[in-house]
Amino acid sequence: QVQLVESGGRLVQAGGSLRLSCAASGPTPFANYGMGWFRQAPGKEREFVAAITWDGGSTDYADSVKGRFTIARDNADNTLYLQMNSLKPEDTAVYYCAASTLYGARVEVRYDYWGQGTQVTVSS
Repeated sequence: QVQLVESGGRLVQAGGSLRLSCAASGPTPFANYGMGWFRQAPGKEREFVAAITWDGGSTDYADSVKGRFTIARDNADNTLYLQMNSLKPEDTAVYYCAASTLYGARVEVRYDYWGQGTQVTVSS
């Protein structure tokens, strides 16, 4: 079991950068989980953004963010990150981190635990 709390979301201008954090806590070691970031824009379904294996050795990105976003983790600090550069208005969404006891990759149903989300708003 793990609890996830996202932070770092705010209003930013197009072309700017943000770093989101996801702090994990609970009895199960953070390194036991594959992690992912998803987002949900108003009126749209939640979509995959990025995923990372338990050791950070493999990552995956949605085509829409590839080359602009970077997912990373610090297992010693129980924290997941999403560095977002060259932000666009279409990146506006609530961003969620999620934990999977396997490697959840792009598949939302594989994720067992979810944070409450953090709002990112990109103005044009």
